[in-house]
Amino acid sequence: MPDSQIGVAFITHTSKRHLAKSLPPILGSSMQPRVLVINSSSNDGTVEEARRLGAETLVIPRAKFNHGLTRELARKQLGTPIVVMMTPDAYPASHDLIERLTEPLRSENAEASYARQIPHEGAGILEAFPRRFNYPPQSDLRTIADTERLGVFTFFFSDTCSAYLNQALDEVGGFEPVLTNEDTFAAARLLRRGRRIAYVADAVVRHSHSYSLWQEFARSFDTGYARSLHTELLAAPGRDEARGRRFVAGLMREMAREHRYSLIPYAILQTAIKFAGYEIGRTGRRLPVSWRRRLSSQDYYWTSEVFAQTGV
Repeated sequence: MPDSQIGVAFITHTSKRHLAKSLPPILGSSMQPRVLVINSSSNDGTVEEARRLGAETLVIPRAKFNHGLTRELARKQLGTPIVVMMTPDAYPASHDLIERLTEPLRSENAEASYARQIPHEGAGILEAFPRRFNYPPQSDLRTIADTERLGVFTFFFSDTCSAYLNQALDEVGGFEPVLTNEDTFAAARLLRRGRRIAYVADAVVRHSHSYSLWQEFARSFDTGYARSLHTELLAAPGRDEARGRRFVAGLMREMAREHRYSLIPYAILQTAIKFAGYEIGRTGRRLPVSWRRRLSSQDYYWTSEVFAQTGV
């Protein structure tokens, strides 16, 4: 497959400050990908900066933005056999990120792949540990049979930095309109179609966030809400809560090893708030839309064209 047949889509909004660190390593890749920056009408100079750096740009109205449909628009716009999805706050750790990330697809060992995420420099333990927990240093190739081994984590996937065969996405209907987790749902559909997804540990991006407790609640609400609409798709042995318990236990052990005892009460509170957000989100369809809008991290979604059309 010719290297020039790789397209990279950056989904952006008020992202100018990130582009100088995320775009140049991709634009300078030896794979010579086509790079498209889609912006949902922010006015902070994101589009102008993207053009200055050498990327193609496409601006859409904020009311039309959707985590699934905007990525669907991007892959159709690019039209390349392989499409890479990235967020602008994911900084490539090396200039060969695209080569490493897409290798399983180019060698026909997988139909989708995602990169390892490590925390940004200076990130605290509460931001860094989730990256170490979810993104180990060992690569992995998964099929639907791995639900017996990994449970629902089999479907774990991240469009922070990922790659897909466009033909495989076509076979499962592409990205659907969703509040969030478009990557997880696409991966699950691919796996249930008999496709394979690769976790590529040597394709590395720096990506982490320091969220407030309210932001953690709202993001968890969105995840719970979106997953409640896809219970059959994500059905697997075990429950999310089992992995959650392992996460909390691992975090407590690491905090003890690093003698960060003063942070333990906050970590417990943060975990409780995230769990509450997720559980409330799972029953979110019973709530008035005005409440969902207040509890969600995406207030614009509930007045968007997508929600008006789908009602979910």
